[in-house]
Amino acid sequence: MKILFIDSAHPSLKIELEKNAFICEEDFHSSKEEIEKKISQYDGIILRSRINIDRKLIDAFILPKGKGKGGASLFIARVGAGMEHIDVAYSESKGIKCLNSSEGNSNAVAEHALGMLLSLFNNICKANYEVKNGQWIREENRGTELAGKTIGIYGYGNTGSAFAQVLRGFDVKILAYDKYKKISPSPALPEGKGGISEPTPIEIFEEADVVSLHLPLTEETKGMVQDTFINKFRKNIYLINTSRGQIVKTDDLVKSLKSGKVLGACLDVLEYEETSFEMMSPSPRGQEETFDFLKSSSKVILTPHIAGWSFESREKMARILAEKIITLTSK
Repeated sequence: MKILFIDSAHPSLKIELEKNAFICEEDFHSSKEEIEKKISQYDGIILRSRINIDRKLIDAFILPKGKGKGGASLFIARVGAGMEHIDVAYSESKGIKCLNSSEGNSNAVAEHALGMLLSLFNNICKANYEVKNGQWIREENRGTELAGKTIGIYGYGNTGSAFAQVLRGFDVKILAYDKYKKISPSPALPEGKGGISEPTPIEIFEEADVVSLHLPLTEETKGMVQDTFINKFRKNIYLINTSRGQIVKTDDLVKSLKSGKVLGACLDVLEYEETSFEMMSPSPRGQEETFDFLKSSSKVILTPHIAGWSFESREKMARILAEKIITLTSK
């Protein structure tokens, strides 16, 4: 079977596939249109997020007779978690299996979310900047403790459950909500103090001090966090977003930061990112004032979509994806 790598991945992915008799070729630079012209030569596509896999490209992929339904096993494999740039429903309707490796970077995302939250609570980024610039300011950098807080986790897949796990050493209450799955308390996280429980949405709005988003980007979640959503919380809250930038309406978040309804925000992802996640406009059109506030506010910590971007996760995602591809094609 021939596989086309459209994006780079940890070298072990290609090595492991070639050990199992796959022919692996790479093209990290051709445009989507150029990929479409040659994609019918391949049985599998491996990518991160450089191009959108839409119906036109999928139709080009299955062009040869005998591929797709009833023919050879075809697959599209995403190195990472999010599948919003792949038309999964159309792919699978054509007999193409869609794979990802979301298990591989869940711990990295969880640790990053916790690191951002602790940095925000303890003014670490702000104080570090001040000391390095000759300012020794103590009272204004008095911290807030995580202990005793209630953490609302939206989305309890790989990253949401991993975030709950890294919080297990803190004296916090965890309310995990996932519309599409039942959440059962685990032995490591018993229900109650320091543990996890499955609330109704109303309970999260009533109790949460911190809200952490671990959701895929879908039509249902796009723009979910906006004025109405934020103002349902009884308390003033802290917000963490390590999922997708477009889930949060940035203008509404900034309004809530200015009013004090949102006490602080940890944003690894932004509404302004390109779909490849590799770049962001330094002055998002029509959003310059909003983005300037995020950049200048001591209440906001920003990172460039690196929550799942650890050395360990890169290797784990490659290993997991290789296993899935080999298992799929050996059936």
